Amino acid sequence: MSISSIAKGTVTSIALAAALVVASGFVETSPAYAKTATQQPVFSASAIAAADQYSANAAQQILDEGGNAVDAAVAIAFTLAVTYPEAGNIGGGGFMTLYVNGKPYFLDYRERAPLAATKNMYLDDKGEVVKGKSLVGYAAVGVPGTVEGMWQAQRRFGKLKWKQVLAPAIHYATDGFTPDDQLIQRRNDSQKDFGGTTNFDTYFGSMKSGVNFKQPELAAVLTRIADNGESDFYRGKTADLIAASMRGHGLITKQDLELYKAVWRQPVEADWNGYHVITAPPPSSGGVGLVQLLKMKADLADDFNNVPLNSVQYIHLIAEIEKRVFADRAQYLGDPDFYKVPVAQLIDDAYLHKRAAEVNPNTPSDTKSVQPGLGTSMPEKAETTHFSVVDKWGNAVSNTYTLNGYFGSGVVVDGTGIVLNDEMDDFSTKPGVANQFGVVGSDANAIEPKKRPLSSMTPTILTKDGKVSLVIGTPGGSRIFTSIFQVINNVYDFHMPLADAVAAMRFHHQLLPPNTIFWEPYKPITGELAQQLEAKGYKLEGQDFNGDIQAIKIDADAPHAVADPRGRGVVRLIP
Repeated sequence: MSISSIAKGTVTSIALAAALVVASGFVETSPAYAKTATQQPVFSASAIAAADQYSANAAQQILDEGGNAVDAAVAIAFTLAVTYPEAGNIGGGGFMTLYVNGKPYFLDYRERAPLAATKNMYLDDKGEVVKGKSLVGYAAVGVPGTVEGMWQAQRRFGKLKWKQVLAPAIHYATDGFTPDDQLIQRRNDSQKDFGGTTNFDTYFGSMKSGVNFKQPELAAVLTRIADNGESDFYRGKTADLIAASMRGHGLITKQDLELYKAVWRQPVEADWNGYHVITAPPPSSGGVGLVQLLKMKADLADDFNNVPLNSVQYIHLIAEIEKRVFADRAQYLGDPDFYKVPVAQLIDDAYLHKRAAEVNPNTPSDTKSVQPGLGTSMPEKAETTHFSVVDKWGNAVSNTYTLNGYFGSGVVVDGTGIVLNDEMDDFSTKPGVANQFGVVGSDANAIEPKKRPLSSMTPTILTKDGKVSLVIGTPGGSRIFTSIFQVINNVYDFHMPLADAVAAMRFHHQLLPPNTIFWEPYKPITGELAQQLEAKGYKLEGQDFNGDIQAIKIDADAPHAVADPRGRGVVRLIP
């Protein structure tokens, strides 16, 4: 008797069918969400803000077929693994913030350290960090979570069949897509970083701008995942290929893959200026950091009164707040499954009032004097990508996922075309030593088997009166939540149109290096402003990237989507 015929029988038969589903690992049925009462439209249209045209096309196709925001988000994620290979992935991991049927959710599908990982695995016999070991090659790879995360989200909240949402990605892998100049430049830069030490060139060396690029091995992987669900990646043929590729080179085994699970967590939530903020909890530091920034700035309203946006005084005051946020980040944030993170205390109004009072309104505070605010007794660059989706029924997804560095570790799983992450660099390889983004950590983020590394990814949703108002996120490593913070301030404090708010100049400070303001080439800090900041005691340092915001704002039930002009993002509105 088939599973489908059993499912049409008695209650006992239904229970038996469920048992068979678990045993087989996959059966194509309509997700539970599809059986809920038919929703009435809340907004005039659905909206997409995604990192490239192909993923936006995929999401539009899924929405046109009757899918919801979650279906569209999953289609985007798999498509970006094909067409945005420097950051889109199935060999990495990330976070998803959801607002479905008026309720907030958060899914953690961050990578984990392999079972064989050790605290000192990147140190030499003198206890010093081996340069590059946590960034390039097999030893840099954490256990991927993206496939499990997309599976969990779509099975819980999607409306369409699993195969439907993977179809666009399979199409682009099979029939190809056309790489643009930006992708080729990032490929070229990565080739220099990998220095021929991985098999990266075998898979991406022939990729040319404007020339159709097919990935048949990746198409085969995606087809198996479409046919067999996430079990193929973690227990099936693809898992065998990953384990074989790692054997003798890296730490990930078949057991690591079999044990991996995404985790539904309670999002960080806070009220701010009449809006309800729903954002990422640990192992992201971003949600806590974003709430701290928003609340401290609100607490310092008198100091910011009549201070022009991005003036020397504005930049100084924001840097003062950011110093304290990054001091807390380094001390307290880590994987909540291994370490009791004091989230409630860190976003408490009274605590943040005290931290805001420490801000020096005139000159930069001495960096050494800026300590973690709770005492010391308590134990992503462009390489990430973000997309935002709102459907006409009022559901929203804000998703940020990553390989960490461009093209991750540079390792491609033989026979699959899967680019693997270099997420192990996001652990504290040695307390007090900065990672590739220049941020330091403590033992709270030390390497341990099955542990998730600290992240700054901050997929965020703002609601008002129970309805979505803003969906926002960005790549950018430690710049993520400071970039989101600035755009939110531009929109709600300075009343800028969303497109102008996203395009406005962004800057960054993170405690260390001391009194350093990072500026971006898109809108650099130059001339008189630069001179005034230097006179105030700041050092200015250029950076090649400060976010790629993908945002959707709702005005009078009409969504407006914006893709950051810094990237190759695309927006869509679907009536």
